[in-house]
Amino acid sequence: MTQKLTIAVASGKGGTGKTTVSASLACIAADAGYKTAYLDCDVEEPNGHLFLKPIIQYRHMVGIPVPVVDHEKCTACGSCGEICQYSAIVCINKNVLTFDKMCHGCGGCSLVCPVGAITENSRNIGVVETGTAGKVAFYHGKLNVGEAFSPPLVKAVRSAIQDDDLAIIDASPGTSCPVIAAVKGVDFVLLVTEPTPFGVNDLEIAADMVKKLCLPYAVVINRHIPGYTLARDFCRAKGIRILAEIPDDRRVAEAYSKGMLPHSAVPGYRELFEGLLNAVMKEARQ
Repeated sequence: MTQKLTIAVASGKGGTGKTTVSASLACIAADAGYKTAYLDCDVEEPNGHLFLKPIIQYRHMVGIPVPVVDHEKCTACGSCGEICQYSAIVCINKNVLTFDKMCHGCGGCSLVCPVGAITENSRNIGVVETGTAGKVAFYHGKLNVGEAFSPPLVKAVRSAIQDDDLAIIDASPGTSCPVIAAVKGVDFVLLVTEPTPFGVNDLEIAADMVKKLCLPYAVVINRHIPGYTLARDFCRAKGIRILAEIPDDRRVAEAYSKGMLPHSAVPGYRELFEGLLNAVMKEARQ
């Protein structure tokens, strides 16, 4: 493999099978000889480790810079509050108040302070853990309980990758800021959906997000039921490629409940995911 590739697996809603698809692809790719990394960027609720069962070797804390005001230097000019778009620092009655949990760590307040009264301290928001799961390099983030701001941790997971040839990112569900942080700049996005009205509705939103980011993408229909063509019809009408249809199979659900992936636990699914990997690699290299 001469071209390093990053593939993001995303979805418009939770429960569509992103982790099943992304973790299976990572294992299949590693078995095929690719130097593969699996990155669980669903930092609010990571669960890839339940199936890949990695040996964690390193962990490091991740923080964001938050303002610290030297009230002896401060002139209460209010410039810091004016530049902050999140009301994380405000000047009220010549008193400057800071709200660390609302701070996005942009550093704007310290830059505009005319007297240098604002410095920054790091506030811990979570941890990145790295290790190995068989042949797969494993990375995931865990956001601190009660923490609302996750994009910096998502970016830290992505930046932790070493020299792997193929990186597979398991993004969080939806289309909000953490998802943007996970998929921005990748080579290809695989959208996982289910053939239900809710699944198709959220697929449309996710497809719009990916198009606005100018990223190539295609769809996997999970829990496909023959004759139930809602998702297939939507993709055909929108000109979206479907790379695979994964059957609605009780054996897959049983394997999942035991922390096992279908490519290794259910006969016939290794070939399905091998075909999906080949299709994704072909699309990503174009």
